[in-house]
Amino acid sequence: MSYTYPIDEVYWSKEEIIDVVNFYSMVEQAYEKGVDRDELMLAYTRFKQIVPSKSEEKTLCGQFEKESGYSCYRAVKQAKGLSKGDKLKM
Repeated sequence: MSYTYPIDEVYWSKEEIIDVVNFYSMVEQAYEKGVDRDELMLAYTRFKQIVPSKSEEKTLCGQFEKESGYSCYRAVKQAKGLSKGDKLKM
């Protein structure tokens, strides 16, 4: 991994930064080796509690995709189409 995660160190608490990084990590796992659908959705729910604004979500996820090549949007969209307990592999 030779890129950085887009985070807001000014407004987010240490716990919130950890939770956002966990979400980005889950998206990476979905692309690289697969991830449990429920774990990704739980991480996304927490991400949305920290980043409730759709425009801020698009900005952060856009930066993440530009850096990593992994799309948060596509991963979450695919996960929403799966059943509970399924594994997501992008």
